Amino acid sequence: MATIRIPTSAGPMPLFITAPPSDAQAAVIVVQEAFGVNAHIEDVAGRLAAAGYRAVAPHLFHRTGDPTIAYDDLPGAMSQVRNLTARGLVEDLDATLDYLADKGLPADGVGIVGFCVGGSITLFAAAHRRLGAAVTFYGGGISTGRMEMPPLVEVAPELQTPWFGMFGDRDQTIAVSDVEALRAAAAKAPVATEVVRYPDAGHAFHCDARPSTYHEAAAKDGWARTLAWFAKWLPGQPSRNADEVS
Repeated sequence: MATIRIPTSAGPMPLFITAPPSDAQAAVIVVQEAFGVNAHIEDVAGRLAAAGYRAVAPHLFHRTGDPTIAYDDLPGAMSQVRNLTARGLVEDLDATLDYLADKGLPADGVGIVGFCVGGSITLFAAAHRRLGAAVTFYGGGISTGRMEMPPLVEVAPELQTPWFGMFGDRDQTIAVSDVEALRAAAAKAPVATEVVRYPDAGHAFHCDARPSTYHEAAAKDGWARTLAWFAKWLPGQPSRNADEVS
């Protein structure tokens, strides 16, 4: 595991990288929550490496000092998110894809997974670039848009990448009706899509670094489904099964 720097027009962007024990046939981009590339995001990348993928996490706050924000500092996190732009996000994604291509991993062999803000970015990326597979955990902005991106219900029919989304019915920031609207919009895309709802889970249910939001059953099921989605659409097979790396 290491953090390197890759070029963007706004200067070097830190990129957290981790690799499996043997040469990976596929890679996964891990897109941060609103709190930066913190220990939890690095841990998620490590889990993907244990499953056989080269995992990378771009530091999307690099234009504003590259902070990590405490989970109890929501105003600080939202201040950073408000500085993100669709144009900058696409550039950072492309810079990450260029790095992976240089390592022999072209875009159709790259998956992407994101959480919260990163979940929204993941769907946006999957509509703007033809990647191997995409997984969104509780990405908001479904009906209103965020970070200068259109509402996700408008983006979803344009998906170029097989996309899988997961949401909790008890999420106070994402209405179930919005999730169902997103399901219907994604079904219009020319690629495979799927949405799963967890009746007893709320927002950030996957984040085991936040005891107040973590929902173990949903998190473990969601992670197993994530690995299964990547195994279905990305080249090669993960070296370990879902139970071993959950």
